[in-house]
Amino acid sequence: MDPEYALKYREIYNQHWWWRAREKLILSTIAKIQPKGSQGSILDIGCGDGLLFDRLSAFGEVEGVEMDGSLVSATSRWKDRIYLCSFDDSFEPGKQYSLILMLDVLEHFSDPRPPLRRALALLEQQGILLITVPAFPCLWTSHDELNRHFTRYTKRTFSQLAKEAGMRIDCCRYFFHWTFPLKLLIRIKEAFSYTSPHTPKVPPRWINAVLYKFSILEQRFFHLLPLPFGTSLISLGSKR
Repeated sequence: MDPEYALKYREIYNQHWWWRAREKLILSTIAKIQPKGSQGSILDIGCGDGLLFDRLSAFGEVEGVEMDGSLVSATSRWKDRIYLCSFDDSFEPGKQYSLILMLDVLEHFSDPRPPLRRALALLEQQGILLITVPAFPCLWTSHDELNRHFTRYTKRTFSQLAKEAGMRIDCCRYFFHWTFPLKLLIRIKEAFSYTSPHTPKVPPRWINAVLYKFSILEQRFFHLLPLPFGTSLISLGSKR
């Protein structure tokens, strides 16, 4: 991650409407597949400073893997549960997990097949893998460069990746539908006037609140509709 972005990551995660809305979607999805108090084992790959651990703990015993040590603070209450290492075949926690999360992780790998295969290998036979990735290459902007992405996905390209890695897709859909035209406008603007990557900022409070509520309303009313567009993709899968 960009060093400046890493310094502000906690603040952005805890306050920015996009992160708040995505977290809401992730937790509501988990609640449907793994009831609270089930005490399953959970692995959050690319967990940062364990900022989601407090809420994930309601669903089971949580551990994490983080490849970027700058994101894990020495004072983190969860640091003893976070493996600071590469996520590849060398990662051997000595156990399997009932739920594994890869939240906006795969786009950071030039070849995402090995980490996806490793995640599946660490999954219990009836376990679930929950993945989010940025959607549509046509929406590539300087923000992807800032985050050091290699690609954005469509349902088709993600399905192909899943097939090659040995993952069975149980559910795959786009979300953040309403941001698609806005992101596309930014892409068109940058095509004519390039903008250097810059660390995102939390909008003014009232704007941040409105955008968050708009995103939550979208989740509530459109989550069952297979809309063919969105700026992110969420997938639930398991071992084939």
